[in-house]
Amino acid sequence: MSVTPECFDIAADVAGALSSGAPVVALESTIISHGMPYPENLETALAVERVVREGGAVPATIAVIGGRVKIGLTEDEFERIGRASDALKLSRADLPHAIAARRDGATTVAATMLLANLAGLRVFATGGVGGVHRGAERTFDVSADLYELARTPVTVVCAGAKALLDLAATLEMLETLGVPVIVYRSDQFPAFWSRESGLPSPLRYDSATEIAGFVQTQRSLGLTSGTLVANPIDRADEIPRAEMEPWIAAAASEAQEAGIRGKAVTPWLLERIGRLTSGRSLASNVALVKSNAGLAAEIARVMSNPA
Repeated sequence: MSVTPECFDIAADVAGALSSGAPVVALESTIISHGMPYPENLETALAVERVVREGGAVPATIAVIGGRVKIGLTEDEFERIGRASDALKLSRADLPHAIAARRDGATTVAATMLLANLAGLRVFATGGVGGVHRGAERTFDVSADLYELARTPVTVVCAGAKALLDLAATLEMLETLGVPVIVYRSDQFPAFWSRESGLPSPLRYDSATEIAGFVQTQRSLGLTSGTLVANPIDRADEIPRAEMEPWIAAAASEAQEAGIRGKAVTPWLLERIGRLTSGRSLASNVALVKSNAGLAAEIARVMSNPA
């Protein structure tokens, strides 16, 4: 599949970095349209881009604007997607419609990975990935993020899977799909807002250089899956798991009673948990995304200048 000018607009600084082999970090846009309220969403997105630049890489926030795939957004495009009330939430299956119908859309982890890979970007920073939802044995609700990780060679830096998921089942499925999971400087898999989930780290690496070396080896073996790098939230910003679990359980129960389904579940739960925690979860979310962006920039920098 080839990228054509009719579909993609690559920002000048991103194109220049790709041409010269400079480090680039892809960033998703659902955090702007579906993850946080305005204006915190816009402020956070711009702050995350600054973190990437300060880390020595070029940020490339990805979205669909008027049916065009944007690899890197202008200020006006950030404002447009940040204020939009009707922006589509785009996973892999939704991209053709958004482009053909000339709609605005924000990319999930799955769609961002797909578009980043087509544009030649190899490292992507996000908050948390999707996974196996609690009760999936009844609903079959499993995020497309996991399948995208299984087939798209992009390194995804996150704070683990979102804690409102079934984390044990998510790790089991990632193993089944052949997706390597590296935890940065910790022996426990993180739980998004919390540093610890009670689940052991599948792999532990303690430096960006080690992670970059792992990915290089993965590619040399012809393996085409992505790599999930779980970066635990800083201690100063975390909400311990024992505090979070009752709020998550309460929000999940309310969502079930309200009949929330499909793509609406995660944004609804994040917004409800934000209220239950009096804004603490939102503050932690902002902090962990910035931390992930910093680590992603470091990994991208090492990848672009291998020893």
